[in-house]
Parts: sequence; structure tokens; C-alpha cells
Amino acid sequence: MTVRCFAALPIPAGSREALERASAPFQELGWPVRWVRADGVHVTLKFFGDVPRERADAIAESLEFAVAGIGPLSLALAGFGAFPTQERARVLWAGIDAPPDLELLQDRIETRADGLGFPGEGGVFRPHVTIGRVREGARLPQSEVERFCAATLEAAFTADCVVLYQSTLESGGATYAPLHSAMLRG
Repeated sequence: MTVRCFAALPIPAGSREALERASAPFQELGWPVRWVRADGVHVTLKFFGDVPRERADAIAESLEFAVAGIGPLSLALAGFGAFPTQERARVLWAGIDAPPDLELLQDRIETRADGLGFPGEGGVFRPHVTIGRVREGARLPQSEVERFCAATLEAAFTADCVVLYQSTLESGGATYAPLHSAMLRG
């Protein structure tokens, strides 16, 4: 049996609600976007894909080593953006304002994952929360994307654990279930 999994920082309810309020006007425009449900938003640190269940246990153990010495992180949702660019928006996201310890944590997770046979993605880590994906073959109006990226969003929160989630793809979108939590204790 395999599980599709990833490591991420959960977003607490109050910050999820602030994100939902700030993005709601854009979700109501009828854009060709698959919006992420509010209970599914998170800061992805590493995507592992489909792995045998026993490998998920090894990943969970590696997360415990990766978080050693890192305490809770003071983060904030901060503004909106699009990947790869505003002109060719494929993914809509909310930015994360974070201390350097978040980059250290993500690097440790990548290093441990590489040792388990899960190579890094090779790019620079840009902490964000994916909130929507543009449907295949669709384009968003450029002026609307610019307005989206200029919208304000500020919601501070504390991340106190890294969660290994199982992702299950369903017709209404992915659902996530925690497999393991590695506490950020310092």
C-alpha cells in the first residue's frame, strides 16, 4: 500500500479565516480556478509523492531529526502572488513572511529527504500558501491578476509543528490527514 504525502506547516483557524476573507472577492469572480478549501491550506516544506507506507514511517522519523533545536516560528500571511508570473498565472498563492529559521528548517527537511532517496526540487525555497490553481488551458485576465496580487493580506500566526500529511485525491479536491507531527520545541 502506498500513501501520497508531504511535510507542511499547518495554518491555524484564525489565519485561515483571514485568508478566506481576503481571497473571497476573487473567488466570486467565476475565474477558471480550482480554489483550495480553507481547511486544506498549509505551507508545504517538502512533497514526497506516492510512497510505500513503511517509507512514510521513515519520513516521519526524519522529520523529528530535522526539527531538532528549532523552536516555534512566528510567521505571517503577507499578500498575494502568482506562479510562474503574473502574466502567465498558473498557481495563485498567499505569501509568507518568515524568519530565517523557516529556511533552515526546510533545508534540513530537504537534506534528510535526500538521504532517504527523495531528491530536492532544485529551486529556491519561496514560502507560500497555494490557494488556487488555474484550470488547464485557461488564462486569467491580466488586469484581474494584477488586482489580485495588489490585494492586502496580513495575518500573523505561530507554527509549532511540522506535519506529515497524507493527501487523498477526490473529485472535490484533495483532502489531508495528518500521519505524524514533529513539534518545534527549540
